Amino acid sequence: MTSKHTAWLGLLAALALTLALPGRALAATPAESFIAGNIRTGLAILSNAQLAPSQRKAQFQTFLLGITDMKRIAVFTLGPYANSASAADQDAFASAFQNYAVVVYRSYFERYSGQTIAVLRSTQRAPGDFIVVTNMVDSKSGQPPLEIDFRVRTDEATPVITDFSVAGIWLALAEQADFSAVLAKNGGSIPGLIQHLNAAASQY
Repeated sequence: MTSKHTAWLGLLAALALTLALPGRALAATPAESFIAGNIRTGLAILSNAQLAPSQRKAQFQTFLLGITDMKRIAVFTLGPYANSASAADQDAFASAFQNYAVVVYRSYFERYSGQTIAVLRSTQRAPGDFIVVTNMVDSKSGQPPLEIDFRVRTDEATPVITDFSVAGIWLALAEQADFSAVLAKNGGSIPGLIQHLNAAASQY
């Protein structure tokens, strides 16, 4: 597990924290509203004492996949290799990528508790394409706030998250570099990359 993988999956787990929205009674943009509303939804799932831990994890997984465009992220991480990949290979890779992310995410799930996330602002990169800036604060550690940014598309039927940034590192870009290195070694074989992901997931 590389530090980039840890950061990306740690960000997924960040939505499972005890979350707060200080000073933002009303979100200023649709993208901010989307992030703020889903923070509340995630908190409601994870604070539901009537659910067993396994049920909370399953419900939160479904919730997470519902707000994240895993297919878009997966295809993006293929970089230029996506252009030569068949639709079947892209679909198979997207499935393996999602399974890999979920399996590793579960392994990190219990490591995060007590932090808060505050939605600060958003910027528009292009029509329907926003960056929502948040801070994660850990009052127990006394460390400075960690900036976590969400890239949100609002130009489809429902908004979706398409990338994450932890401390300035855009993680889909980091995964793209890692996967491109694997593909370069195996002659651009998407099935080979899928085997690589499945093997990595099996270690958890």
